[in-house]
Amino acid sequence: MNVLQALILTDKERMLLTPTYHVFDLYQVHQDAQLLPLQFSSPDYVLNGEKIPALNASASKDKNGVVHVSLVNLDPNHPISIETALPGMSWKTVTGRILTSAKVSDYNTFDKPDNIRLATFGGAKKRGDKLAVEMPPKSVVVLEVK
Repeated sequence: MNVLQALILTDKERMLLTPTYHVFDLYQVHQDAQLLPLQFSSPDYVLNGEKIPALNASASKDKNGVVHVSLVNLDPNHPISIETALPGMSWKTVTGRILTSAKVSDYNTFDKPDNIRLATFGGAKKRGDKLAVEMPPKSVVVLEVK
């Protein structure tokens, strides 16, 4: 447990959940689910002359037909707006959870075990037949689309 990128840290009788745990918790909805294609464009995140896509996204459909969309905004300074179609799917509602913090250097401690924790995400909505999402900087979001 108490290793680099541990899910849970312990100190005698005390225990805390790390941000890695929360991402693992969010992403478990994709286990044993069917991968769905997503098409989107991403701005670049540039640091010290190196570029990578700032947005990462994946989607899956579980055995009950519920679609989950995972989104990551790697840019610590800028929000990202995304709009994508969900081909072949009729849906009405979208809910979500988010993991983020005020500073990219924040972490959970035994004195502040809930410094970084999951919260309800309200930045996704249906726009026509498309899913529109406003991703805050340095955030991980998983949406449930029904």
